[in-house]
Amino acid sequence: MLLSFRFANHRSFRDEQQLNLTPVYGDSTEAGESTPQAVRVVGIFGANASGKSNCLGALAFMRQMVVESDRAVEPGVGLFREPFRLDPEIAGQPSRYVADLMLGGVRHTYGFTIDDNRVLEEWLYHYPLGRKRRIFEREGNDFAWGEESGRRPLEQIAEITAPTALFLSTVARFGHSRPEPDPANPQPLHNTYRWFYLAGQRMEPEMVLSQLRPDDAGNQDVLQLAVELLQAADVGIVDIVVEPKPSGGIHEPGLPVGYTFVRPRARRSAGLERSRIQIQFAHQGPNGTALLDLKDQSTGTRQLLTLGLHAAAMLRTGATMLIDEIDASLHPILTAKLISLFRSPEANPLGSQLIFTSHDAALLGTLDAEEILRRDEIWFVEKDDQGASSLYPLTDFKPRKEGENRQRRYLNGNYGAVPDLSTHLFEQALANRGGTDDTSSQ
Repeated sequence: MLLSFRFANHRSFRDEQQLNLTPVYGDSTEAGESTPQAVRVVGIFGANASGKSNCLGALAFMRQMVVESDRAVEPGVGLFREPFRLDPEIAGQPSRYVADLMLGGVRHTYGFTIDDNRVLEEWLYHYPLGRKRRIFEREGNDFAWGEESGRRPLEQIAEITAPTALFLSTVARFGHSRPEPDPANPQPLHNTYRWFYLAGQRMEPEMVLSQLRPDDAGNQDVLQLAVELLQAADVGIVDIVVEPKPSGGIHEPGLPVGYTFVRPRARRSAGLERSRIQIQFAHQGPNGTALLDLKDQSTGTRQLLTLGLHAAAMLRTGATMLIDEIDASLHPILTAKLISLFRSPEANPLGSQLIFTSHDAALLGTLDAEEILRRDEIWFVEKDDQGASSLYPLTDFKPRKEGENRQRRYLNGNYGAVPDLSTHLFEQALANRGGTDDTSSQ
């Protein structure tokens, strides 16, 4: 569970920002629940190009470094990062990323600082019984260890950690991590890595559905989930049909008859068109059902499948789900229902979290007389006249629990984070464009 995320010098964010998921009000819980240690949903709102995606991207970048830095970054060629480039002086300064996590009931703090050439600092602490304990600290190539860290094995891994790689990544690769956490024998390094790894497991519907096999009963829950999502959304789909694709490709020994071998790169680029199975969607028509391919479905249907299958994977593992522009191609009611899954104790018993960005002010309102987002689940991003973004919560405005139309107040600019439009410039641009077209047509 993510408690907070801090970052600095990342894309449009110049100064250090913090996304704090600690509940501010007691209304962050469902009836009968105790106050959680972190909210399960966070929505980030703002104008176009204000930095919403960059905020989410900073956490995604941290995750990518943790999971891939030991093998994706080549020694001697520096690090790829995206600092605040509007000020050359700031662009040359280090970037910093810190995550506070609750893992197995114990708080952990992990972070690192990088520049264009190497990892400058890296650290991991945990707080058993509320007391700070060091797992490791790193400054360049120098490491310091905690008393409970198992010093000798870690020293050996530290010796092979490249200057451009995170130690946490290298430990996960060579430290024989367990696939599942063991509360009786916690491993802060591996449990921290596992949180970052699970937070990024997202697959497009083509990839998820293409892995299904008609003879594998273990995949029926995934298939059933997809059917229920589409039926609930009233998109006209009543069933999903999975069958072996007719033979015609390269048959590999060991594969059932009717299946063909597809190279991974080709499968990624072509999706279901080159997979080993054929998946079709049954639509209700005037004379029964008609089968259509995934490519024949609407953009909204594909988006619903993408988000729904992704959410199902996160809810099964207790992971954190990141979605940029959650409202893209979805009706606000469907978006609100997706959000409600993460707040439901029945649908989300493991405490998965959803962090998303949106332009849709309707999500600041209500549905069926219930708030879609609560007061401490709403954040805003705004960019100043120097091009630097800032992140701040709705709670800064001390909103009332009831009787406050947040959707209207946001659109009226009471919370900031809305575009500063110039009607005159819009009209002038269109007039100039029209004049150019008139001239060119003569």
